[in-house]
Amino acid sequence: MRYLGIVLMTAMLTTGAAAATGSDDAAYRKEIETWQAKRVERLKSPNGWLSLVGLEWLKEGTNTIGSAKDNAIVIAKAPPHLGNIVLDRGKATFSLDPRATEAKIDGEKKPGAELADDSHEKPTTVSFGTVNFYLIKRDDKFGLRIKDSAADTRVHFAGIDRFDIDPSWRVEAKWEAYDPPHQIEEANILGQIDKVTVPGAATFEHAGRTYKVEPMLENPGDTELFLVFADRTSGKETYGAARFLYAAMPKDGKLILDFNKAYNPPCAFTPFATCPLPTQQNRLDMRVTAGEKKYRGGHD
Repeated sequence: MRYLGIVLMTAMLTTGAAAATGSDDAAYRKEIETWQAKRVERLKSPNGWLSLVGLEWLKEGTNTIGSAKDNAIVIAKAPPHLGNIVLDRGKATFSLDPRATEAKIDGEKKPGAELADDSHEKPTTVSFGTVNFYLIKRDDKFGLRIKDSAADTRVHFAGIDRFDIDPSWRVEAKWEAYDPPHQIEEANILGQIDKVTVPGAATFEHAGRTYKVEPMLENPGDTELFLVFADRTSGKETYGAARFLYAAMPKDGKLILDFNKAYNPPCAFTPFATCPLPTQQNRLDMRVTAGEKKYRGGHD
């Protein structure tokens, strides 16, 4: 009877552990599915990346804007002569043409404004109809990022393909903080070089091998680390340039990298984005079969 009791107790514990594991897996799957749904919601929003239809670089001096062909920057849905932007040693000032009566600056009727670029939390936005644009700064260059809520890329969004959710791709990495943080150079798809801050390195194991990546800080005071990575699926099952991944700040010497949340950069959906490329350290000699696959309506 004592032996039978031990067997029954063991069976109960085993069943309980299996039930707990199943419950944990179901909760984790629900977490990832919720994250995926919110990701698509942001992407499809009227001002999301799918609405991006243009990127026009400004020249020093006066840049005329409108749909008429005599403008320096031609925007098809704009009034014939929307106005002009004067770029003067890093300062961009927009003046609205009085005939462009439907255009607004930050949602208001204004004759003009100095343009705050995208390094600000809310860059100055010029809008007309379904179209808007704002100023971006890349290295020493300034340009207009143009969006249209009626863009074909948004209207005909093909959805996102993904690998199956796999809890084994939620990895716990050992965190090595750099003191002081490293300043490294990172290229983007335009061939420009940016200096980024790398506060440390994350080392993890998968399928018996050890890998190391260096996430970056996008801005001072960030509460997450940002990883731009490529792997052996890049250009095949996944977007060729890179995929992106955010991770909460390390705690107790550990960093959680959940590759089920790896996602395509804006460049996978539109040729008008300026996406960073992975450093050599972040080009992984492995197949990361988790996260988003190549966008079937995009380009490579």
